[in-house]
Amino acid sequence: MADSAADIEAHAPPPSASGGSSSAAQTAKDLFSGAAGGIAQVLIGQPFDIVKVRLQTSQTYPSALAAATSIYRHEGALAFYKGTLTPLLGIGACVSIQFGAFHSARRWLEQRKQPNGKNPVLLGYHEYYAAGAFAGLANSALSGPIEHVRIRLQTQPHSVEGRLYHGPWDCVRKLCAQGGGVGRGLYRGSAVTLLREAQAYGMWFMAFEWLMNADAARNRVARQEISSWKVAFYGGLAGEALWLASYPFDVVKSKMQTDGFGAEQRYKTMRDCFAQTWRAEGMRGFWKGIGPTLLRAMPVSAGTFAVVEMTMRAIN
Repeated sequence: MADSAADIEAHAPPPSASGGSSSAAQTAKDLFSGAAGGIAQVLIGQPFDIVKVRLQTSQTYPSALAAATSIYRHEGALAFYKGTLTPLLGIGACVSIQFGAFHSARRWLEQRKQPNGKNPVLLGYHEYYAAGAFAGLANSALSGPIEHVRIRLQTQPHSVEGRLYHGPWDCVRKLCAQGGGVGRGLYRGSAVTLLREAQAYGMWFMAFEWLMNADAARNRVARQEISSWKVAFYGGLAGEALWLASYPFDVVKSKMQTDGFGAEQRYKTMRDCFAQTWRAEGMRGFWKGIGPTLLRAMPVSAGTFAVVEMTMRAIN
C-alpha cells in the first residue's frame, strides 16, 4: 500500500473520551444515527431484497430480471414492498444496534491500547473486524426473527385465498405455534444467522474503515473532512465486501427460514441444509441470487453510511 501506517495513524479519528457520561452520550448518538441509516437502508433495498429471496428459495425464475418482471406482472408494483412493515420497524433498530455496538467495541479496544486517551489510536484491521463481528452478533437477536418474518411474507402466495399469513404479527404467532415455540419457530436458522452476521458485519465495518483511513492519509485530511459522496462510495464498496464474504450463509438461512414444519420440514439442521444444497446444486447453489444482491448492496450500503455520517456530523 502506498500509504504508510504512520500516515494513516496521523489522520485517524481521535478515540472517544473514557468518561462515563460522555461515552453514554456518544453511544446514544451512534444509536440514533444508526436508526436513521436503517430506515434509508430498508426503503432503498426492499425491492432488490424480494427478488433475491425469490431466487434463493425457488426454482421458478431463470434470472433476476425474470423474477422482477414476473413479480411486477402478476403481483403489481407494490409487491416489491411486501413484508416491508416488519423491516421498516425492525431494521432501523438493527442498524442502530450495529453502529452502537461497533463504535462501543471500537472505543473499548482503543482505550485498551491507549488508556490515557491523549493520542489518536489506529486499530489493526483485525480489530476493526472483531468490533464489526461483535456488532453483528449483538444485532442477530433482532435480525434473525425480523428477517424470518420478512422472508415468509415475501414468499407466500400472492392470492388472498392462498395467503398463509395476514400480516407480520399473524406470521409471528403462526411460526411460534407451528415450530413448537419461539426458539424452534421464530428463531429458526439462528446458528447460521450468527455465522452470517459475524462474518458480514466484520467485513462491512473493516472494509469501510480501511477505505476511510486510507483516503484520510492519502489526502492528508481529517476523516470528518472527507466529502459525503466519498463516504457514500466507500460505504457502497463495503456493502459489496459484506455480501461477497457472507452470501453462502445467507442462502442457507433463507432456505431454512422458508422450510416447512413437521412432516414438511426438509432441512433438519444447518449442516443438513449445506449438505443438501451441495448435493443438489453444487457450489452454484450457494451463490443463487448474488447478482441482484450485489446490485442492491451498493446503493443500500452507500445510503446507510451516508445517512449515518451526515446525521453524526449534524448532531456532534
